[in-house]
Amino acid sequence: METRQANKFDLQQLAKLFNQYRIFYKQESDIDGAVNFISERLRLNDSYIIIALNDLNAVTGFTQLYPSYSSVSMQRTYILNDLFVDENFRKKGVGEILLNAAKQFANTQNSKGLTLETDYNNPAQHLYERLKWKKDTTVLHYTWMPEYED
Repeated sequence: METRQANKFDLQQLAKLFNQYRIFYKQESDIDGAVNFISERLRLNDSYIIIALNDLNAVTGFTQLYPSYSSVSMQRTYILNDLFVDENFRKKGVGEILLNAAKQFANTQNSKGLTLETDYNNPAQHLYERLKWKKDTTVLHYTWMPEYED
């Protein structure tokens, strides 16, 4: 299994997997929207997408990191926003490989680190904790969206 940064030549395979990721999170299938969204991320270079490839060069999983900053530490940090492994490749270490690649990338950028959020019932929590991710129990996270005003 190999990992590397996604590029425009990976667009079709990656968009298909991204669409599956969205379906997993109870969104309607929208392959055209997935192609447009991933294409824009690659064109604008506003996220860092790491893909895992099998021996046949097929994309088996991906993680997408968005840059952010910590004003207090005066450092860049990354939000690990998406992590998804094709169902045919689950339980084969692909998620761990992608998480380790994300950590390696963050280190090369001299960033403060990585942050992710996940559902309370996500079984991947065991993987995160095994790979030395720490559950934040000291701060609260709040979200605002326009529909909250209605």
